[in-house]
Amino acid sequence: MRLTDLPLRQPAYVDLIDWNALSASDGQRLREFGLCEGASVEALHHGGLLGRGPIACKVGRMTIAMRRNHAAAITVRTGPQDEAA
Repeated sequence: MRLTDLPLRQPAYVDLIDWNALSASDGQRLREFGLCEGASVEALHHGGLLGRGPIACKVGRMTIAMRRNHAAAITVRTGPQDEAA
């Protein structure tokens, strides 16, 4: 499932990131925040009008705000970290 579809407070792991859907600078920024395949992630809050704005996410131990189109490029799984999707 996409990170945008992950229920709030549901722990998950990054399964795949479509780096081609992101600009080089946006991809670099997400990598600097520790977002990579296998990283633990949790959606904390959907901002904006009707929850269609940025998403506050916990990546590892850090909380970041992410644009919705960036979150849509991230596929997550809710199973164990070493489980194949």
